[in-house]
Amino acid sequence: MSAVTTEPATADAGLRPGAFGNAVALSCRECGHRLDLGPFYACPECFGPLEIAYEFPSVTREEIEAGPANIWRYKALLPVPSDIEQSPNMEPGFTRLLKAHNLGASLGIENLWVKDDSTNPTNSFKDRVVACALSAARELGAKVFACPSTGNLANAVAAAGARAGIKTVVFIPANLEKPKQVNSAVYTDSLVAVDGNYDDVNKLAQEIAAEEDGWAFVNVNVRPYYAEGSKTLGYEIAEQLGWRLPDQVVIPVASGSQLTKVHKAFQELIKLGLVEDKPVKIFGAQATGCSPVSVAYKAGVDAIRPVKPDTIAKSLAIGNPADGIYVLDICRETGGAVEDITDDEVRAGILLLARTEGIFTETAGGTTVGVLKKLVETGQLDTSLETVVINTGMGLKTLDAVSDQVGPAATIAANYDAFVESGIV
Repeated sequence: MSAVTTEPATADAGLRPGAFGNAVALSCRECGHRLDLGPFYACPECFGPLEIAYEFPSVTREEIEAGPANIWRYKALLPVPSDIEQSPNMEPGFTRLLKAHNLGASLGIENLWVKDDSTNPTNSFKDRVVACALSAARELGAKVFACPSTGNLANAVAAAGARAGIKTVVFIPANLEKPKQVNSAVYTDSLVAVDGNYDDVNKLAQEIAAEEDGWAFVNVNVRPYYAEGSKTLGYEIAEQLGWRLPDQVVIPVASGSQLTKVHKAFQELIKLGLVEDKPVKIFGAQATGCSPVSVAYKAGVDAIRPVKPDTIAKSLAIGNPADGIYVLDICRETGGAVEDITDDEVRAGILLLARTEGIFTETAGGTTVGVLKKLVETGQLDTSLETVVINTGMGLKTLDAVSDQVGPAATIAANYDAFVESGIV
């Protein structure tokens, strides 16, 4: 299974009928060239990124609502077989959408929701994309399930591989937060730390994928299938809002794939007649220490200039984001924006969400909440419109980010007088 090839995969390559559900081809996002479904991610004509093309059947709200309480309720809209529930997987998704009254009041937003993906099996949204990648890897006959990762993806791949009974190898930057290393190593004995940043790790993964047969790298040679998992965030938001789209959504940007796929999900729901067509402003959130998309947005240019990441938001620390230019297009076309905040503002965002809504988010969520706050302060976000902010992960994975910011308000003797003297109340 090579990383890039110009030879299309066909049924002769061993794919069973319906292996990818209603998906019919791989289509180049740049030139439109089509390939048969297989382990490819780059167009052989122009080297543009490939994505999944479908022929969707008629799908009703009732059919979706009758499905399982996980992402497979949307299986007709994903590149997975109709019997996907029969294959051992982590069954992620259908996480809670919470009305954020307190956070909204604090920021002056009249109607605010938090889509909380920290309650997924390995406590991040990556369980969604990995579930779709695992299905593709299984259908393509992969022997090794692998990924380069900034942390959450490694956790999700390692756990999903264990559940599926497939050999799993995950690659991470050597300076990754210790909790995320542990959260991967408990699931696999093949956690590989690489000297360098994520872009270095990703380059190594591409080299391995090109040389080793039978390796499915979720975000390399099965990336088109993997990326489709992010659409389920958009599907769920619409369904949980009563089959309607929000006015505004704020999404963290690492590679940019999540933002582009949430937008794609909204467009698919409209085309299928499952929601009413309406404009949705889409905003991207980055940390200043790794904000190449935000920099390009503010400069009014289309090219993304790669950067060397330097931020506590390591899950967003992708200096050369693959989908960055598409994030720019979507945010500009929808009337949104891409904004960034400092590490101190990331920490403040973590505490703000925790102390208003009882949600402990990791640094990516702190970035998104902090950017939400900045968008309000700068007048870029309309506080009168219904807004959804996406929390992608659990704060227990990035404890170091706030461990020196919180602690006992007082240390007192075990008697009432000492309590009174402490001034706690």
